[in-house]
Amino acid sequence: MTTPQETSPETADRRLDPGPRRSAVIVNPNRVEGLDELRALVENQLAEAGWPAPAWLETTAEDPGTGQARQAVEDGAEVVFVSGGDGTVRACIEGLAGTDAALAVLPGGTGNLLAGNLRIPTRPEDGVRLALDGGRRSIDIGEVDGQAFAVMAGMGLDAAMMRDAPTALKAKAGPVAYVVSAFKHLADDEMKVEVRVDDRPVLRRRARTVLVGNVGRLQAGVNLLPDAEPDNGQMDVAILAPRNLGHWVQLLVGVLRGRRRIPNMEVLRGSRISVTSDRPQPRQLDGDVIDPAKSLEVGVRARALWVCVPTAGSTPPRR
Repeated sequence: MTTPQETSPETADRRLDPGPRRSAVIVNPNRVEGLDELRALVENQLAEAGWPAPAWLETTAEDPGTGQARQAVEDGAEVVFVSGGDGTVRACIEGLAGTDAALAVLPGGTGNLLAGNLRIPTRPEDGVRLALDGGRRSIDIGEVDGQAFAVMAGMGLDAAMMRDAPTALKAKAGPVAYVVSAFKHLADDEMKVEVRVDDRPVLRRRARTVLVGNVGRLQAGVNLLPDAEPDNGQMDVAILAPRNLGHWVQLLVGVLRGRRRIPNMEVLRGSRISVTSDRPQPRQLDGDVIDPAKSLEVGVRARALWVCVPTAGSTPPRR
């Protein structure tokens, strides 16, 4: 297998030799419409570029993508296309992290936050073109309880919001479902948390939620952590502590206006993050709800994942 050329943070995007490469496509049949059309599109583009036909693998309820990604790597895939939502992408990342295979996201589902943060286009044909063009970027991966994430981990209100968002509304209205769910939890009790980042002193706070972000953009383009960088070996930590509706409004306005200092929000940065609550809290990784617990322990695997991304000279995709 050809190892992608390593890049520095200053030149994170790099064009590789776009010669023929073995590939696989992992799809979530419950999140992707028109599977036959997608298969024809991908196979035709790859054939025109002289690439061999890809292997096709579908996720299941028992295995949402991790096993399929590992199988693709074992079979020699150098590029693994993933079509599905953030949950499918996260599951595949667990199978690809630490290997030389590159993730090529073909967005589907309701979130696609990793794709949005890395400027990956929404049309599948443009996503395939990125892989063919050879642009690669190595990014960091966060880990919680042995599970990987590439976008954001959270404890408290945000995880409760993800957990309780109506499934039917998510399918029809996307991010609106999370807004509806958030209103259900605005009156929830605060957490008493202890937050430690690297070897710094412990911070004791009352908070509504604590977020650990590898990147900063959320649904609807909201940039919660504008300084977050996916390849600096660290995560940005946001402690959100609004206590009433007025505080929520101040926080939202500050985020939407892109301010660096936002009322009722504290931002830290580090590579080892420990959050401990006074009682068990809901938790989430890239929108996937995991078991509730009193703690959220986050480690960082620096630049452990290769992703197909636009190169500096690439033509902007059509929307």
